[in-house]
Amino acid sequence: MSEQENNPAKLDTRRRLKRRFKTLLPSLGVYGGTAVLIAVGLWVSYQFIEPAPPDTLVMATGNPEGAYHAFAQELVREFASEGVTLELRETAGSVENLALLTEDDAVKVAFLQSGIASAEEHPQLRGLASVDFEPLWLFSNQETRLRSIGDLKGLRVAVGAQGSGTRQVALKLLSDNALAEPDLTLLPLSGSAAVEALRDGSIDAALSISSANAGMVQTLLAEPGIQLMSVERAEAYARRYPWFSHLTLPRGVIDLAQDRPPETINLIAVAATLVATTDLHPALGDLMMRAAASVAARDTLFSRAGRFPSPDFLDFPVSADAERYYKYGVPFLLRYLPFWAANLVDRLKLLALPLLALLLPLSRMLPPAYRWTVRKKVYHWYDEVQAIDQSTTDDSSHAALTRCLLELKRIEDEARAIEVPLSYAHELYALRQHIDMLTLQIERRLGTTVPV
Repeated sequence: MSEQENNPAKLDTRRRLKRRFKTLLPSLGVYGGTAVLIAVGLWVSYQFIEPAPPDTLVMATGNPEGAYHAFAQELVREFASEGVTLELRETAGSVENLALLTEDDAVKVAFLQSGIASAEEHPQLRGLASVDFEPLWLFSNQETRLRSIGDLKGLRVAVGAQGSGTRQVALKLLSDNALAEPDLTLLPLSGSAAVEALRDGSIDAALSISSANAGMVQTLLAEPGIQLMSVERAEAYARRYPWFSHLTLPRGVIDLAQDRPPETINLIAVAATLVATTDLHPALGDLMMRAAASVAARDTLFSRAGRFPSPDFLDFPVSADAERYYKYGVPFLLRYLPFWAANLVDRLKLLALPLLALLLPLSRMLPPAYRWTVRKKVYHWYDEVQAIDQSTTDDSSHAALTRCLLELKRIEDEARAIEVPLSYAHELYALRQHIDMLTLQIERRLGTTVPV
């Protein structure tokens, strides 16, 4: 005899486990098939889910000394807090940024000043937000005393580097005032280089389009020997060009003690805007809007907190992510979850649709299917029992009835081996009871009990 046969406890345990496994077979068949069906549905749905966002976003900014770059560095910190790297690409300005957006697949977001391009020329671009006003600042030394752009005739003027938005707007304004080289000398200077040139007299004027926070602007506004020109026809420029706004710099707002500026200054301004390509990942678009709102929502010389970010002054159609932000604010999940978790939940919510579509009908179908699977094991024998009952009517000879009793005995023995869940045990006992009833009826007809 084997070791297991010598150990009744082990043998009994094996038999119980075997019966338990047989009991679970119906549920494994029904619910296992359902699980496979759900898995297939989820896999098919997963093919339509937006891929995960990259962990790095490349952004074109501007001159390292300019306001664009300073603003972008604050965005870098906002992105880093969510585990995303915002990689900054230093450029000459808006014109170069526009070229990068359209020609460099790596660059997905950039700063552009309003009025630099049109949606018709660049259908692959979308506007995210305007984040600040950028006035046109025209500084000169005290001897020059500029009163209008026309006064620049014959002067040496810094108009920004090639590829900068400042230079492009400057050329447009000079053309409108019938000025062009050689009527004046245009120099590709900006930032600290323009400041030093204006100080030492190597240039007569410096033109810059930048926010009031730019280092060049702050330095020249506080410089004693430097004059800021008031644009007398500011409203005319604003009427002619929709991307210009008429702003005023009140007297004394820079330094009340020194009364700087000594008079109210009229300025024309464009807007600093964030522009993205159409293939910017939606999750990164949401994160950019939240970061821009955090950095731009503050008081400045020309706007109150809450004025920016704004959909105003955009040259391109508003992106779907930005439009959703302007309507509803920061996405619900991003308000309460880290970026990676909010993005994961947002992407996987699509899987809930097929899951619900499958579970609703399956919740009605599974219980009957399971009952049918279990009862089939019992009802299978009723076919034979019924056939035996009919055969006793068709042939009531002693030999036929004896064969029927033997068949019933076989069925009863096999029915004893059937394993069903306890909740369906009454079905099995009902079968055995009916077998006993038919056996007694046959024995009465025989008039004696036949040994089997």
